[in-house]
Amino acid sequence: MNDADLKPSSSHITLDIEKEKESASHGQRTCNMDAEGSASGPITKLAKDGHTVLIPQPSDDPEDPLNWSPFKKHLVLFIISWAALLPDYGSGSGAVTLLQQAAIWNMNPDTVNHSQVGNVFMLGAGGIFVVALSAYFGRLPVLFWFLLLASATAAWCAAAVTFESFMAARILNGFFSTVAQGGGLMFINDIFFFHERARKINIWACFIIVSPYLGPLLTAFIITTQKWNIAFWLFFAMCCIALILTVLFVPETYYNREHHDSSSNGSRILTILGVHQRRVDLLKPNSPVDALLRPFKAIFKLPVFLISFYYVLTFAWIVGISSTLSIFLAPLYDFGPKQIGFFYFTPVVATLLGEISGHWIHDLIAQQYINKHNRSFEPEVRLRAIYISTPFMVAGMVLLGFSLENGYHYMLTSLGWGMYVFGIMITTVAINAYGLDSYPEGSGEVAAWINMARTTGGFIISYFQVTWAGAVGAKSSFGVQAAIVAGASLIPVGLMIWGKALRERSGSLGFKTA
Repeated sequence: MNDADLKPSSSHITLDIEKEKESASHGQRTCNMDAEGSASGPITKLAKDGHTVLIPQPSDDPEDPLNWSPFKKHLVLFIISWAALLPDYGSGSGAVTLLQQAAIWNMNPDTVNHSQVGNVFMLGAGGIFVVALSAYFGRLPVLFWFLLLASATAAWCAAAVTFESFMAARILNGFFSTVAQGGGLMFINDIFFFHERARKINIWACFIIVSPYLGPLLTAFIITTQKWNIAFWLFFAMCCIALILTVLFVPETYYNREHHDSSSNGSRILTILGVHQRRVDLLKPNSPVDALLRPFKAIFKLPVFLISFYYVLTFAWIVGISSTLSIFLAPLYDFGPKQIGFFYFTPVVATLLGEISGHWIHDLIAQQYINKHNRSFEPEVRLRAIYISTPFMVAGMVLLGFSLENGYHYMLTSLGWGMYVFGIMITTVAINAYGLDSYPEGSGEVAAWINMARTTGGFIISYFQVTWAGAVGAKSSFGVQAAIVAGASLIPVGLMIWGKALRERSGSLGFKTA
């Protein structure tokens, strides 16, 4: 998005670039520019295109993450995105292995699925702890320690010989592996400018959305010739890759723009371990209590709560479908593990199409608003993408329900699933961008609650998705789910109308650090 000519409307608060996090908490994203794009106030630094104003304005310090090279920034983004893929990849792998595990352990598949449910719940809960700890110890050490423990618990999953051991490992792995899902927006906010963030969120979100399908896809092929635990040894290797890349290439990305007298990065080992950050009081304004209260201050902001509640009502079904679809497909189409694996190509392709489309959609929506509204911008504009995503989600779920109940050709079932996944990809980027634009100083906290909403919905629906469809039929159950998604879209529509007033009335988050 080109924000070169952004300027405030009469209701806006003038943006102070040097204190961008304070004014941005009111949803402010504007500045005064003349026709040629030169700054008329303190804003002077432009992007390489010569007319896009850099928001926030970078300092003259080469250690400022905003001044890092594009290669360094995108390497960090890739590593964070890869780490964000891990939790749902592992969770989705368990959805496919549960049938083989049930046979080995002489258990009901629905009982074995309880390990899946526990894992899904912890994917959200872990993110809340991630952002609280990051506000006190720094981004990098939390990422390192959580990935280390995620790798250890992934190995435990693969080595488990009893259901009880496997379930304990899965629950702990969910808690620790979610580090880059719950905290991913912190890194994006730290190193990228405002006009870049939607596209970077789109990349990060693509890894997250594709992960619950990539896991079952690969696992289904693995278990056709190998035991179930081989799939988890692969997951362990993927966790180790994220850990190694973090140790080698990810720096501390937090930079205190108010007090940058202390270097964010010192000795490599001490910075990774978190010793350097505490030694130089990098996040010195935050006490342990301040850090622990940050997530709760964020969720008490009505826009954050509403957008999280909306995500509960829209994303819940995607987790439920992903974690239980093998139970539907096996008897209906006489699918074995290999056929189920091929079936998971559909959501992978749908996610990639959503990523490619979203690369342009979100910026075009914002740019169109800027051009028509006196060169001004509001965070609520991001939510307009739901006008595109909602029809895909609703139609996809209806088609999926009819296909499963009436035994339509599996290609129609696949199409319905793909339509829903495409829509949820667009929605995910829209609400994360809205949350980041509204409360950039609370980027981690907002992302953690959105992630919590996503997994909480999946945690709930996984308990009764199969029995619900069996009791009333897939047509009725998925029809109700489609109606809930359609009804939930009224929440972002309401925020588009009243969101700015809600943000101004509730005020800033009041955090001591970004």
